[in-house]
Amino acid sequence: MTLIKSISGIRGTIGGEIGENLTPVDAVKFAAAYGTWLKKEAGKEKITVVIGRDARLSGEMIQNLVSSTLVGLGIDIIDLGLSTTPTVEVAVPIEKADGGIILTASHNPKQWNALKLLNHKGEFLSGADGAEILKIAENDDYLFAEVDHLGRVLKNDAYIDIHIDEVLNLPLVDAEKIRAAEFKVVVDGVNSTGGIAIPKLLEELGVEVIKLYCDPTGHFPHNPEPLKEHLTDISELVVKEQADFGIVVDPDVDRLAFISNDGEMFGEEYTLVACADYVLGKTKGNTVSNMSSSRALRDITEKHGGTYEASAVGEVNVVELMKKNNAVIGGEGNGGIIYPEIHYGRDALVGVALFLTHLAESGVSVKELRDGYPSYFMSKKKIQLTPEIDVDAILKAMENRYAAENISTADGVKIDFPENWVHLRKSNTEPIIRIYTEAKSQDEADNLAAKIMAQIEELV
Repeated sequence: MTLIKSISGIRGTIGGEIGENLTPVDAVKFAAAYGTWLKKEAGKEKITVVIGRDARLSGEMIQNLVSSTLVGLGIDIIDLGLSTTPTVEVAVPIEKADGGIILTASHNPKQWNALKLLNHKGEFLSGADGAEILKIAENDDYLFAEVDHLGRVLKNDAYIDIHIDEVLNLPLVDAEKIRAAEFKVVVDGVNSTGGIAIPKLLEELGVEVIKLYCDPTGHFPHNPEPLKEHLTDISELVVKEQADFGIVVDPDVDRLAFISNDGEMFGEEYTLVACADYVLGKTKGNTVSNMSSSRALRDITEKHGGTYEASAVGEVNVVELMKKNNAVIGGEGNGGIIYPEIHYGRDALVGVALFLTHLAESGVSVKELRDGYPSYFMSKKKIQLTPEIDVDAILKAMENRYAAENISTADGVKIDFPENWVHLRKSNTEPIIRIYTEAKSQDEADNLAAKIMAQIEELV
Protein backbone atom coordinates (compact mmCIF):
# COMPACT_ATOMS: atom_id res chain seq x y z
CA MET A 1 0.00 0.00 0.00
CA THR A 2 1.32 3.41 -0.96
CA LEU A 3 0.86 7.16 -0.59
CA ILE A 4 2.67 9.29 -3.20
CA LYS A 5 2.94 13.03 -2.58
CA SER A 6 4.18 15.01 -5.55
CA ILE A 7 3.91 18.47 -7.09
CA SER A 8 0.98 17.22 -9.20
CA GLY A 9 -1.15 16.13 -6.24
CA ILE A 10 -1.55 13.26 -3.82
CA ARG A 11 -2.18 9.68 -4.92
CA GLY A 12 -2.51 6.49 -2.94
CA THR A 13 -4.38 3.35 -2.05
CA ILE A 14 -7.54 3.56 0.03
CA GLY A 15 -7.47 2.40 3.66
CA GLY A 16 -4.66 1.55 6.05
CA GLU A 17 -2.48 3.88 8.09
CA ILE A 18 -2.46 7.67 8.05
CA GLY A 19 0.49 8.99 6.06
CA GLU A 20 1.09 5.60 4.47
CA ASN A 21 -2.10 5.36 2.38
CA LEU A 22 -4.80 7.67 1.07
CA THR A 23 -6.91 7.73 4.24
CA PRO A 24 -9.74 10.18 5.00
CA VAL A 25 -7.30 12.14 7.18
CA ASP A 26 -4.80 12.46 4.33
CA ALA A 27 -7.54 13.55 1.90
CA VAL A 28 -8.72 16.26 4.32
CA LYS A 29 -5.19 17.44 5.06
CA PHE A 30 -4.23 17.79 1.42
CA ALA A 31 -7.53 19.43 0.43
CA ALA A 32 -7.04 21.94 3.25
CA ALA A 33 -3.50 22.69 2.02
CA TYR A 34 -4.72 23.24 -1.54
CA GLY A 35 -7.60 25.46 -0.40
CA THR A 36 -5.29 27.51 1.82
CA TRP A 37 -2.81 27.99 -1.04
CA LEU A 38 -5.61 28.89 -3.45
CA LYS A 39 -7.00 31.61 -1.16
CA LYS A 40 -3.55 33.11 -0.83
CA GLU A 41 -2.93 32.84 -4.60
CA ALA A 42 -6.28 34.40 -5.53
CA GLY A 43 -5.70 37.32 -3.16
CA LYS A 44 -9.33 37.39 -2.09
CA GLU A 45 -11.36 35.82 0.66
CA LYS A 46 -14.24 34.35 -1.38
CA ILE A 47 -13.19 31.85 -4.01
CA THR A 48 -14.72 29.01 -6.01
CA VAL A 49 -13.41 25.52 -6.87
CA VAL A 50 -14.80 23.10 -9.46
CA ILE A 51 -14.77 19.42 -8.40
CA GLY A 52 -15.46 16.32 -10.48
CA ARG A 53 -14.66 12.63 -10.10
CA ASP A 54 -14.36 9.43 -12.05
CA ALA A 55 -16.52 6.43 -11.15
CA ARG A 56 -14.08 4.52 -8.94
CA LEU A 57 -15.54 3.01 -5.77
CA SER A 58 -13.92 5.44 -3.33
CA GLY A 59 -14.85 8.53 -5.36
CA GLU A 60 -17.98 9.58 -3.50
CA MET A 61 -16.29 9.21 -0.11
CA ILE A 62 -13.23 11.20 -1.14
CA GLN A 63 -15.38 13.87 -2.80
CA ASN A 64 -17.46 14.33 0.36
CA LEU A 65 -14.29 14.72 2.43
CA VAL A 66 -12.66 17.17 0.02
CA SER A 67 -15.80 19.25 -0.55
CA SER A 68 -16.56 19.54 3.15
CA THR A 69 -12.98 20.56 3.91
CA LEU A 70 -13.06 23.34 1.30
CA VAL A 71 -16.48 24.50 2.53
CA GLY A 72 -14.91 24.65 6.00
CA LEU A 73 -12.30 27.02 4.60
CA GLY A 74 -15.06 29.28 3.27
CA ILE A 75 -14.68 28.13 -0.33
CA ASP A 76 -17.67 27.68 -2.66
CA ILE A 77 -17.85 24.42 -4.63
CA ILE A 78 -19.25 23.73 -8.08
CA ASP A 79 -19.86 19.98 -7.92
CA LEU A 80 -19.88 18.29 -11.36
CA GLY A 81 -20.43 14.83 -9.87
CA LEU A 82 -19.36 12.04 -12.23
CA SER A 83 -17.15 13.76 -14.76
CA THR A 84 -13.85 13.49 -16.66
CA THR A 85 -10.51 15.17 -16.14
CA PRO A 86 -10.79 17.26 -19.34
CA THR A 87 -14.38 18.21 -18.49
CA VAL A 88 -13.26 19.73 -15.19
CA GLU A 89 -10.42 21.49 -17.03
CA VAL A 90 -12.95 22.99 -19.46
CA ALA A 91 -15.35 23.96 -16.65
CA VAL A 92 -12.88 25.97 -14.54
CA PRO A 93 -12.41 28.92 -16.97
CA ILE A 94 -16.05 28.82 -18.14
CA GLU A 95 -17.17 29.19 -14.51
CA LYS A 96 -14.41 31.78 -13.85
CA ALA A 97 -13.46 29.58 -10.91
CA ASP A 98 -10.21 29.98 -8.98
CA GLY A 99 -9.20 26.33 -9.25
CA GLY A 100 -10.33 22.76 -9.75
CA ILE A 101 -9.86 19.27 -8.37
CA ILE A 102 -10.32 16.00 -10.22
CA LEU A 103 -10.70 12.97 -7.98
CA THR A 104 -9.18 10.18 -10.02
CA ALA A 105 -6.15 7.91 -10.05
CA SER A 106 -6.21 7.82 -13.87
CA HIS A 107 -4.98 4.43 -15.11
CA ASN A 108 -4.32 2.97 -11.63
CA PRO A 109 -6.42 0.00 -10.41
CA LYS A 110 -9.59 0.46 -8.36
CA GLN A 111 -7.91 0.52 -4.91
CA TRP A 112 -6.19 3.78 -5.85
CA ASN A 113 -7.51 7.34 -5.85
CA ALA A 114 -5.96 10.80 -6.08
CA LEU A 115 -6.50 14.54 -5.92
CA LYS A 116 -5.33 16.17 -9.18
CA LEU A 117 -5.11 19.92 -8.76
CA LEU A 118 -5.79 22.76 -11.24
CA ASN A 119 -5.16 26.50 -11.28
CA HIS A 120 -7.60 29.21 -12.39
CA LYS A 121 -6.88 28.42 -16.06
CA GLY A 122 -7.99 24.81 -15.60
CA GLU A 123 -4.37 23.65 -16.04
CA PHE A 124 -2.19 21.55 -13.77
CA LEU A 125 -0.11 23.42 -11.21
CA SER A 126 3.52 24.35 -11.70
CA GLY A 127 6.23 22.56 -9.74
CA ALA A 128 6.72 25.58 -7.49
CA ASP A 129 3.00 25.81 -6.67
CA GLY A 130 2.79 22.09 -5.94
CA ALA A 131 5.81 22.30 -3.66
CA GLU A 132 4.20 25.16 -1.71
CA ILE A 133 1.04 23.10 -1.15
CA LEU A 134 3.10 20.17 0.11
CA LYS A 135 4.82 22.53 2.57
CA ILE A 136 1.46 23.86 3.84
CA ALA A 137 0.27 20.27 4.40
CA GLU A 138 3.49 19.32 6.17
CA ASN A 139 3.16 22.27 8.57
CA ASP A 140 -0.63 21.99 9.06
CA ASP A 141 -0.78 25.69 8.24
CA TYR A 142 -4.55 26.21 7.76
CA LEU A 143 -7.10 28.76 8.97
CA PHE A 144 -10.71 27.59 8.76
CA ALA A 145 -13.72 29.89 8.37
CA GLU A 146 -16.12 30.91 11.11
CA VAL A 147 -19.70 29.75 10.85
CA ASP A 148 -21.06 32.83 9.05
CA HIS A 149 -18.42 32.49 6.34
CA LEU A 150 -18.63 28.82 5.41
CA GLY A 151 -18.68 27.95 1.72
CA ARG A 152 -21.59 26.40 -0.13
CA VAL A 153 -22.01 23.64 -2.71
CA LEU A 154 -23.71 24.15 -6.07
CA LYS A 155 -24.35 21.00 -8.12
CA ASN A 156 -24.10 21.18 -11.92
CA ASP A 157 -24.34 17.91 -13.84
CA ALA A 158 -24.52 19.52 -17.30
CA TYR A 159 -20.80 19.84 -17.95
CA ILE A 160 -20.23 16.69 -19.95
CA ASP A 161 -22.82 18.03 -22.41
CA ILE A 162 -21.19 21.48 -22.32
CA HIS A 163 -17.79 19.88 -22.96
CA ILE A 164 -19.20 17.97 -25.95
CA ASP A 165 -20.62 21.24 -27.35
CA GLU A 166 -17.19 22.86 -27.00
CA VAL A 167 -15.65 19.98 -28.96
CA LEU A 168 -18.30 20.09 -31.69
CA ASN A 169 -17.74 23.84 -32.12
CA LEU A 170 -14.06 23.39 -32.99
CA PRO A 171 -13.39 24.51 -36.61
CA LEU A 172 -11.45 21.32 -37.43
CA VAL A 173 -14.25 19.02 -36.23
CA ASP A 174 -16.51 18.39 -39.24
CA ALA A 175 -19.69 16.82 -37.88
CA GLU A 176 -21.36 16.62 -41.30
CA LYS A 177 -18.52 14.60 -42.84
CA ILE A 178 -18.52 12.27 -39.84
CA ARG A 179 -22.28 11.72 -40.09
CA ALA A 180 -22.02 11.06 -43.82
CA ALA A 181 -19.39 8.36 -43.22
CA GLU A 182 -21.86 6.30 -41.11
CA PHE A 183 -19.21 4.89 -38.82
CA LYS A 184 -19.81 1.97 -36.48
CA VAL A 185 -17.62 2.04 -33.36
CA VAL A 186 -17.15 -0.13 -30.26
CA VAL A 187 -16.45 1.79 -27.02
CA ASP A 188 -14.74 0.35 -23.92
CA GLY A 189 -15.39 2.80 -21.07
CA VAL A 190 -13.80 0.53 -18.40
CA ASN A 191 -17.00 1.06 -16.34
CA SER A 192 -16.06 4.65 -15.55
CA THR A 193 -17.09 8.07 -16.83
CA GLY A 194 -15.77 7.47 -20.34
CA GLY A 195 -18.78 5.17 -20.65
CA ILE A 196 -20.95 8.28 -20.27
CA ALA A 197 -18.98 10.88 -22.22
CA ILE A 198 -17.65 9.02 -25.28
CA PRO A 199 -20.96 7.40 -26.38
CA LYS A 200 -22.73 10.78 -25.92
CA LEU A 201 -20.17 12.47 -28.17
CA LEU A 202 -20.39 9.73 -30.80
CA GLU A 203 -24.17 9.80 -30.86
CA GLU A 204 -24.07 13.59 -31.39
CA LEU A 205 -21.87 12.87 -34.42
CA GLY A 206 -24.23 10.26 -35.87
CA VAL A 207 -21.94 7.33 -35.11
CA GLU A 208 -23.44 3.90 -34.35
CA VAL A 209 -22.16 2.96 -30.89
CA ILE A 210 -21.67 -0.53 -29.49
CA LYS A 211 -21.04 -0.19 -25.76
CA LEU A 212 -18.64 -2.44 -23.86
CA TYR A 213 -18.11 -1.82 -20.13
CA CYS A 214 -19.83 1.56 -20.25
CA ASP A 215 -21.78 1.29 -16.97
CA PRO A 216 -20.05 3.70 -14.53
CA THR A 217 -20.01 1.35 -11.52
CA GLY A 218 -16.30 1.71 -10.76
CA HIS A 219 -15.84 -2.07 -11.00
CA PHE A 220 -13.13 -2.09 -13.66
CA PRO A 221 -13.55 -5.25 -15.78
CA HIS A 222 -9.85 -5.35 -16.64
CA ASN A 223 -6.69 -3.46 -15.75
CA PRO A 224 -7.71 0.13 -16.63
CA GLU A 225 -4.45 1.09 -18.34
CA PRO A 226 -5.27 0.96 -22.09
CA LEU A 227 -2.48 -1.42 -23.13
CA LYS A 228 -2.77 -4.28 -25.65
CA GLU A 229 -2.66 -7.08 -23.06
CA HIS A 230 -5.72 -5.62 -21.29
CA LEU A 231 -7.91 -5.15 -24.37
CA THR A 232 -8.67 -8.60 -25.74
CA ASP A 233 -12.44 -8.22 -25.24
CA ILE A 234 -12.82 -5.09 -27.36
CA SER A 235 -10.40 -6.42 -29.98
CA GLU A 236 -12.60 -9.48 -30.43
CA LEU A 237 -15.82 -7.44 -30.43
CA VAL A 238 -14.60 -5.02 -33.13
CA VAL A 239 -14.02 -7.99 -35.48
CA LYS A 240 -17.24 -9.77 -34.49
CA GLU A 241 -19.37 -6.63 -35.07
CA GLN A 242 -17.45 -5.69 -38.24
CA ALA A 243 -16.99 -2.25 -36.70
CA ASP A 244 -14.89 0.47 -38.29
CA PHE A 245 -12.74 0.64 -35.16
CA GLY A 246 -12.77 0.56 -31.36
CA ILE A 247 -12.23 3.32 -28.80
CA VAL A 248 -10.68 2.73 -25.38
CA VAL A 249 -10.24 5.34 -22.64
CA ASP A 250 -8.85 5.22 -19.12
CA PRO A 251 -11.10 5.91 -16.08
CA ASP A 252 -10.76 9.71 -16.19
CA VAL A 253 -10.86 9.98 -20.01
CA ASP A 254 -7.60 11.82 -20.68
CA ARG A 255 -5.94 8.85 -22.43
CA LEU A 256 -7.20 7.48 -25.73
CA ALA A 257 -6.39 4.31 -27.67
CA PHE A 258 -7.89 2.87 -30.86
CA ILE A 259 -8.45 -0.69 -32.08
CA SER A 260 -8.14 -1.00 -35.87
CA ASN A 261 -10.90 -2.64 -37.92
CA ASP A 262 -8.89 -5.91 -38.01
CA GLY A 263 -8.90 -6.13 -34.19
CA GLU A 264 -5.26 -5.10 -33.83
CA MET A 265 -4.06 -2.17 -31.73
CA PHE A 266 -3.75 1.06 -33.69
CA GLY A 267 -0.97 1.82 -31.23
CA GLU A 268 -1.42 4.10 -28.23
CA GLU A 269 1.54 6.15 -29.47
CA TYR A 270 -0.18 6.66 -32.84
CA THR A 271 -3.29 8.32 -31.38
CA LEU A 272 -1.33 11.57 -31.17
CA VAL A 273 0.46 10.90 -34.48
CA ALA A 274 -2.84 10.53 -36.39
CA CYS A 275 -4.48 13.58 -34.78
CA ALA A 276 -1.34 15.65 -35.37
CA ASP A 277 -1.21 14.54 -39.01
CA TYR A 278 -4.76 15.84 -39.48
CA VAL A 279 -4.26 19.12 -37.58
CA LEU A 280 -0.92 19.91 -39.24
CA GLY A 281 -2.51 19.31 -42.64
CA LYS A 282 -4.95 22.14 -41.85
CA THR A 283 -2.86 24.39 -39.58
CA LYS A 284 0.86 24.94 -40.10
CA GLY A 285 2.82 24.81 -36.87
CA ASN A 286 4.93 22.90 -34.38
CA THR A 287 4.38 19.94 -32.07
CA VAL A 288 5.57 18.76 -28.65
CA SER A 289 5.43 15.44 -26.86
CA ASN A 290 7.43 14.00 -23.98
CA MET A 291 10.71 12.19 -24.40
CA SER A 292 9.08 8.79 -23.82
CA SER A 293 6.95 9.26 -26.94
CA SER A 294 7.46 7.84 -30.41
CA ARG A 295 9.78 9.32 -33.04
CA ALA A 296 6.82 9.03 -35.42
CA LEU A 297 5.45 12.40 -34.24
CA ARG A 298 8.76 14.04 -35.16
CA ASP A 299 8.59 12.45 -38.62
CA ILE A 300 4.99 13.57 -39.25
CA THR A 301 5.70 17.09 -38.00
CA GLU A 302 8.72 17.49 -40.27
CA LYS A 303 6.71 16.12 -43.22
CA HIS A 304 4.28 19.03 -42.73
CA GLY A 305 7.13 21.57 -42.43
CA GLY A 306 6.90 22.03 -38.65
CA THR A 307 9.37 21.63 -35.80
CA TYR A 308 9.13 18.95 -33.11
CA GLU A 309 10.56 19.16 -29.59
CA ALA A 310 10.46 16.74 -26.65
CA SER A 311 9.77 17.77 -23.05
CA ALA A 312 10.34 16.00 -19.76
CA VAL A 313 7.59 13.50 -18.91
CA GLY A 314 4.52 15.02 -17.26
CA GLU A 315 1.60 16.95 -18.67
CA VAL A 316 2.67 20.24 -17.06
CA ASN A 317 6.07 19.95 -18.79
CA VAL A 318 4.49 19.23 -22.18
CA VAL A 319 2.14 22.21 -21.80
CA GLU A 320 4.96 24.55 -20.78
CA LEU A 321 6.99 23.64 -23.89
CA MET A 322 3.91 23.81 -26.14
CA LYS A 323 3.28 27.39 -25.02
CA LYS A 324 6.94 28.31 -25.50
CA ASN A 325 7.01 26.84 -29.04
CA ASN A 326 3.48 27.92 -30.07
CA ALA A 327 2.68 24.27 -30.78
CA VAL A 328 -0.64 23.73 -32.57
CA ILE A 329 -1.02 20.24 -31.09
CA GLY A 330 0.91 18.10 -28.64
CA GLY A 331 0.53 15.55 -25.92
CA GLU A 332 1.96 12.32 -24.65
CA GLY A 333 2.57 8.96 -26.26
CA ASN A 334 0.20 7.30 -23.79
CA GLY A 335 -2.72 8.47 -25.94
CA GLY A 336 -2.97 11.96 -24.49
CA ILE A 337 -4.05 14.65 -26.98
CA ILE A 338 -3.52 18.31 -26.05
CA TYR A 339 -5.19 20.68 -28.51
CA PRO A 340 -4.82 24.33 -27.40
CA GLU A 341 -7.82 25.48 -29.49
CA ILE A 342 -10.01 24.10 -26.69
CA HIS A 343 -7.70 23.91 -23.62
CA TYR A 344 -4.22 22.92 -22.46
CA GLY A 345 -5.01 19.47 -21.13
CA ARG A 346 -5.10 15.88 -22.39
CA ASP A 347 -8.58 15.29 -23.76
CA ALA A 348 -9.90 12.02 -25.20
CA LEU A 349 -13.11 13.68 -26.44
CA VAL A 350 -11.12 16.10 -28.59
CA GLY A 351 -8.96 13.22 -29.82
CA VAL A 352 -12.01 11.17 -30.86
CA ALA A 353 -13.58 14.08 -32.77
CA LEU A 354 -10.34 15.00 -34.60
CA PHE A 355 -9.64 11.35 -35.45
CA LEU A 356 -13.16 10.79 -36.79
CA THR A 357 -12.90 13.86 -39.03
CA HIS A 358 -9.47 12.71 -40.26
CA LEU A 359 -10.84 9.24 -40.98
CA ALA A 360 -13.93 10.60 -42.76
CA GLU A 361 -11.80 12.85 -44.98
CA SER A 362 -9.21 10.18 -45.76
CA GLY A 363 -11.74 7.65 -47.04
CA VAL A 364 -9.55 4.73 -45.93
CA SER A 365 -9.93 2.09 -43.23
CA VAL A 366 -8.30 2.55 -39.82
CA LYS A 367 -5.80 -0.21 -40.62
CA GLU A 368 -4.88 1.51 -43.90
CA LEU A 369 -4.49 4.81 -42.08
CA ARG A 370 -2.13 3.22 -39.55
CA ASP A 371 -0.13 1.44 -42.25
CA GLY A 372 0.56 4.81 -43.87
CA TYR A 373 2.49 6.15 -40.85
CA PRO A 374 6.20 5.66 -40.07
CA SER A 375 6.60 2.23 -38.54
CA TYR A 376 8.04 2.22 -35.03
CA PHE A 377 7.44 -0.28 -32.25
CA MET A 378 7.61 0.30 -28.52
CA SER A 379 8.13 -1.82 -25.45
CA LYS A 380 6.93 -0.49 -22.09
CA LYS A 381 8.25 -2.33 -19.05
CA LYS A 382 8.60 -1.55 -15.36
CA ILE A 383 10.59 -2.67 -12.33
CA GLN A 384 8.89 -2.59 -8.94
CA LEU A 385 10.74 -0.50 -6.38
CA THR A 386 11.54 -1.54 -2.84
CA PRO A 387 12.94 0.77 -0.12
CA GLU A 388 16.51 -0.50 -0.47
CA ILE A 389 16.73 0.34 -4.20
CA ASP A 390 18.67 3.56 -4.88
CA VAL A 391 17.08 4.75 -8.11
CA ASP A 392 19.42 7.71 -8.58
CA ALA A 393 22.47 5.46 -8.28
CA ILE A 394 21.02 3.03 -10.84
CA LEU A 395 20.27 5.79 -13.33
CA LYS A 396 23.75 7.27 -12.87
CA ALA A 397 25.32 3.86 -13.46
CA MET A 398 23.33 3.40 -16.68
CA GLU A 399 24.30 6.90 -17.81
CA ASN A 400 27.97 6.05 -17.25
CA ARG A 401 27.67 2.72 -19.03
CA TYR A 402 26.34 4.40 -22.18
CA ALA A 403 28.34 7.63 -21.94
CA ALA A 404 29.49 7.28 -25.56
CA GLU A 405 25.90 7.50 -26.84
CA ASN A 406 23.57 10.52 -27.21
CA ILE A 407 22.23 10.92 -23.66
CA SER A 408 19.65 13.24 -22.07
CA THR A 409 19.27 13.49 -18.29
CA ALA A 410 16.47 16.08 -18.35
CA ASP A 411 14.10 13.41 -17.01
CA GLY A 412 15.74 10.21 -15.81
CA VAL A 413 18.11 8.89 -18.48
CA LYS A 414 17.28 8.70 -22.18
CA ILE A 415 19.80 6.98 -24.45
CA ASP A 416 19.38 7.69 -28.17
CA PHE A 417 21.01 5.08 -30.35
CA PRO A 418 21.08 5.60 -34.16
CA GLU A 419 18.26 3.09 -34.82
CA ASN A 420 16.45 2.93 -31.46
CA TRP A 421 16.25 4.47 -27.98
CA VAL A 422 15.62 3.65 -24.34
CA HIS A 423 14.22 5.92 -21.61
CA LEU A 424 14.60 5.07 -17.92
CA ARG A 425 12.79 7.09 -15.28
CA LYS A 426 11.17 6.83 -11.88
CA SER A 427 7.38 7.07 -12.14
CA ASN A 428 5.58 10.05 -10.58
CA THR A 429 2.44 7.97 -9.99
CA GLU A 430 3.61 4.50 -8.95
CA PRO A 431 6.59 3.05 -6.99
CA ILE A 432 8.30 1.76 -10.14
CA ILE A 433 11.08 2.45 -12.64
CA ARG A 434 9.62 2.77 -16.14
CA ILE A 435 11.60 1.39 -19.06
CA TYR A 436 10.50 2.54 -22.50
CA THR A 437 12.21 1.38 -25.68
CA GLU A 438 11.46 2.06 -29.34
CA ALA A 439 12.84 0.42 -32.49
CA LYS A 440 11.85 -0.45 -36.05
CA SER A 441 10.55 -3.90 -35.08
CA GLN A 442 8.76 -5.24 -32.02
CA ASP A 443 11.41 -7.91 -31.47
CA GLU A 444 14.15 -5.30 -31.50
CA ALA A 445 12.25 -3.10 -29.02
CA ASP A 446 11.52 -6.07 -26.74
CA ASN A 447 15.10 -7.33 -26.90
CA LEU A 448 16.49 -3.89 -26.07
CA ALA A 449 14.12 -3.64 -23.09
CA ALA A 450 15.13 -7.13 -21.87
CA LYS A 451 18.81 -6.23 -22.17
CA ILE A 452 18.40 -2.99 -20.19
CA MET A 453 16.26 -4.67 -17.53
CA ALA A 454 18.90 -7.37 -17.05
CA GLN A 455 21.57 -4.68 -16.63
CA ILE A 456 19.44 -2.85 -14.03
CA GLU A 457 18.75 -6.08 -12.14
CA GLU A 458 22.51 -6.71 -11.96
CA LEU A 459 22.90 -3.30 -10.35
CA VAL A 460 20.05 -3.93 -7.88
